[in-house]
Amino acid sequence: MNADDRARRFGVEEEFLVIDRRTRATAASSRTILDHARQELGDRVGGEITKIQVESRTTPCTTTAELTGQLLENRATLAAKAAEAGLGIIASGTPVLDTPIPSPITEGPRQDRGNATFRGLHHELDLCALHVHVELPDREQAVLMSNHLRPHLPTLIALAANSPFWRELDTGYDSWRTLMWNRWPVAGPPPYFNSAAHYDELVATLLEAEALVDDGTIFWDVRPSARLPTLEVRATDVPITAEESAALAALVRALVVSLLPAVEGGDPGPELRPELMRLAYWRAARDGLAGSGIDVRTGRPVLAADLARRLLETARPGLEEHGDLGRVTDWLGRLTEHGNGATRQRRAARDGRLTDVVDHLMEQTAPVPQGSKTQ
Repeated sequence: MNADDRARRFGVEEEFLVIDRRTRATAASSRTILDHARQELGDRVGGEITKIQVESRTTPCTTTAELTGQLLENRATLAAKAAEAGLGIIASGTPVLDTPIPSPITEGPRQDRGNATFRGLHHELDLCALHVHVELPDREQAVLMSNHLRPHLPTLIALAANSPFWRELDTGYDSWRTLMWNRWPVAGPPPYFNSAAHYDELVATLLEAEALVDDGTIFWDVRPSARLPTLEVRATDVPITAEESAALAALVRALVVSLLPAVEGGDPGPELRPELMRLAYWRAARDGLAGSGIDVRTGRPVLAADLARRLLETARPGLEEHGDLGRVTDWLGRLTEHGNGATRQRRAARDGRLTDVVDHLMEQTAPVPQGSKTQ
C-alpha cells in the first residue's frame, strides 16, 4: 500500500464574484459564464444563490498537488469564458465596489422559500467563501470532530481573511464577510454537540421553528455534509489565489487527521464558552493577522502569530502524514511576509482607487492571456 492509498480524500468549493471588466462592478451574468464553462468542466462549476456569483468544485482528491491542479484549471476556465464576454471573476469575500441591493437572486421554488423565510437577509447575499470537505463517513465521528475543530476556527478566519471592502467602503475589518454571514440564525461557529442524535434533534427543532429552509441552509462553519460522506469546514473567506486555497484545504485536512485519534478514543472535545467564541470570531474578523487574537479557552489576547503557530503544531501529524508540512509552512511564511488577502487588497488601492483593487483581484484570481480579454 502506497501513501496515496492511505490518504484521506478531500475536496474544495470556491465561490467567486462576477465582474464587468469595463466598470469593475459586479455583473448579474453568471449564466453567461456557466453555459460555456460547463462544456469543459461539467459539474465542477455551477451557480450560486445570486446571479453575480459562480462556484467551482473539485472532485475528491488524495494529494494537495492534485487538488491544486483542479483549482487552477477551474479558475482558468471560468476566467477565460468570462473574458470572452467582457466579464471577469474575482476571489474576494465581499464586493469591492457598489453592488445591487437587494442581491439579484436566482429564480426557483427553493429561492422563493428562502426569500419568505429570511427576508432582508437575502438582500445582501453576495458573499464568497471557501468550503473544504474532508472524507469522514462515520457521522458520529464527524459531529464530535466539529467540537474539536471549534477552537481553531477563529485562527483559520484570520489566516484567510479577504474581505476588507464593502460597497466602496473600507470597513476597518479584515473579514467583513464573517460579520455579515453571522447575522443568519444558523451560522457561525457550530454549537457543542454530544452526539449525532443531539445534532439531529437540534436540526429538527430549527426546521420546526422555520429557522431553516432545509438541511442545505445549515450554515454553521463546520457541519457534516447532508449528501456526502464528509465533514465540511466553511469558516473562511475565499482566498485570492488557488495555491492559497489548496494550502488552507491541506491545513484543514491535517487538523482533522491529527485530531481523529482523540475522537476515536471517545474524547468529546473542549466545551468552550459561547461568549468567548463570539469574541474570538469578532477579533479575528477585525484584525486578521495583525496584533492579537483571542485564546478561546481563556478569553485572553494572544499574538495572532502565536495562535497560527499553535494551529500548525496541532496539525503537524496530519501535515507530515500527507507530505504537506513544507507547503503549509511556506504559505504561513508568505502570509507573515506579505499579509493576508485583506492586507493585499488594501495595498492594491493605489491613491485610494478601488478599481485598482478589482484589477489586482482579477489578475491574481486567474490570469487571462492578453489575447483572450474583451474590453
